[in-house]
Amino acid sequence: MNFRSFQDYSIDKIEQFFIDQWSSPEIVVSTGIYHIRNLDGFVCVNECGKITGLVSTQIHEDRKTIEIVSLDSLDEGKGIGTKLIQLVEQTARKKGCKGIELISTNDNLHAVRFYQKRGFRLVKVHLNAVEKARKYKPSIPLTGDNGIPIQDEWEFYKPLDE
Repeated sequence: MNFRSFQDYSIDKIEQFFIDQWSSPEIVVSTGIYHIRNLDGFVCVNECGKITGLVSTQIHEDRKTIEIVSLDSLDEGKGIGTKLIQLVEQTARKKGCKGIELISTNDNLHAVRFYQKRGFRLVKVHLNAVEKARKYKPSIPLTGDNGIPIQDEWEFYKPLDE
């Protein structure tokens, strides 16, 4: 596995991967509308040159945080997601951030488990936030994992040690 920053990889390949995973080059969450070409992050590339993992991030200087906008791992259980989180933590520390924040939807129980095991805590629930996001991006599905209606956003935060 080879991990690279967005700056050291093809933005066209990053954008195509993002579209394949999220149905468009944009993600809409309560913190904003993010286009992949305007984000930083890291990719994991396998020996065949295929992206097998990606984390996209946005620095929020006013809050002194880094937001994980998206995290995808195609080969689960191999440590790709964990390594991508570690790279985000390293970046956050270098940039002087006090913590890492992220948004997940209420249906994504697998992600909730993943993030909590890595020190993230649920800090806020944004009720009906996905309904608002669908007004901008109608391709957001109505139901997700296990047939759970996708309605709310769950905000997680991990403080970084000083």
